[in-house]
Amino acid sequence: MLNAAYNLLWYPALPFALLAAYPASLREYRERMGRGEFPESAGAPRIWIHASSVGEIEAVRPVASGLLEHYRDAVLAITTMTAAGRDAARRRIPGASEWMLAPFDTPRAVRSFLARFRPDVLLITETEIWPNYFLEASRFGARIAVVNGRMSERSMRRYMLARSLFEDALGRASLIMAQSRADACRYGKLNGKSDHATRIIITGNTKISADAENETTIRPELLAFAPERKIFIAGSTATGEELVFVDAYRELLQRFRSLAMVVAPRHLDRVGEVEKILHANSLRYVKASNPDRESSIAAADILLLDTMGDLRALYRRATVAFVGGSLAPGRGGQSPTEPAMASVPVLIGPYHENQRDSVNSILAAGGAAIVRNATDVVNECSHWLGDDVARQNAGRAARDAILGQSGGARIAVEKIQELIDSADPPHRASLG
Repeated sequence: MLNAAYNLLWYPALPFALLAAYPASLREYRERMGRGEFPESAGAPRIWIHASSVGEIEAVRPVASGLLEHYRDAVLAITTMTAAGRDAARRRIPGASEWMLAPFDTPRAVRSFLARFRPDVLLITETEIWPNYFLEASRFGARIAVVNGRMSERSMRRYMLARSLFEDALGRASLIMAQSRADACRYGKLNGKSDHATRIIITGNTKISADAENETTIRPELLAFAPERKIFIAGSTATGEELVFVDAYRELLQRFRSLAMVVAPRHLDRVGEVEKILHANSLRYVKASNPDRESSIAAADILLLDTMGDLRALYRRATVAFVGGSLAPGRGGQSPTEPAMASVPVLIGPYHENQRDSVNSILAAGGAAIVRNATDVVNECSHWLGDDVARQNAGRAARDAILGQSGGARIAVEKIQELIDSADPPHRASLG
């Protein structure tokens, strides 16, 4: 049974509830209350995919594409926690039928969504363990699977504070597809006393695909940035990290005079903050959203990436790349997959627990280095910027290490097909 105090006391849900309390428009309010509008279907599967934001959309995209290829008439609805994620889903998964903000994790909002969409299957990505999604979808009769599941030690400790609630929620899933053995073990501990028969398997990371780099193109106006120059990319940076890389960049310029840099803050609402740092250090930069004349962007030393969807493609122009959210504790690091797949040596901070398997694999292959401060960044960058052969070898090693973890999307699609094809249509229980 759902704990009656859950909606008030379950603290992981509280930040989402507070952020969503004041929707920016009537449309957003309706979406948060689960009031979407969906097309009818004649016997084709109705699939609900829920993801957090941009990164999770990128990871689930190969799975969504595979399902849409197999079930050509499927009705696919994608929900995300953020507007940026919703926009990314619309752009990256155009075959879906609807893209909307996720309903509040309350019985009323989730039931409203279920009654309108009537899903046959619910796919929950990565760490999005919202109990009402599991409980109400199960009550409705939909099959539930976790896709690309990951769970850090820190997250598991939080969930353990309300273990009975999460055991009940996860126990409603037919299948949990974990990224790694460690993730599978944590899910198993959290689900260990459940009476339900939830299968837990290891698929690897669904984001990793051998042809992924061929699926994005660099905007022509951004191709004009720093032509014929080596480029250092500080990607998905968090608060405080830009200061480190500005200091490192100024020092690297003493040796590599033509070096250019791309700075891509993880959250675009921090662009103004990053601009102040660049101004304070008298650095010439141009914003990706307003490159002005071609001559202006070509002459700039720094490209401030204040747009969505460009970083992934720009990694193909990088000489060395840093992956952010990893210099200070608390964030767990962003994925090194995209620069590694572009054959770019990767720098990452010591706090990368959310990406531990991928990082360890690239480190062991010689395609990455751990940095803790500006001095480390200068030392590691100088090695790769000054030795083309070493850099190219490291880039290939990074790519090979990541490719060794590929195949997750294919496995996930196969398992979800089995889930859909073996299921009777949901009984559409009355949601009251």
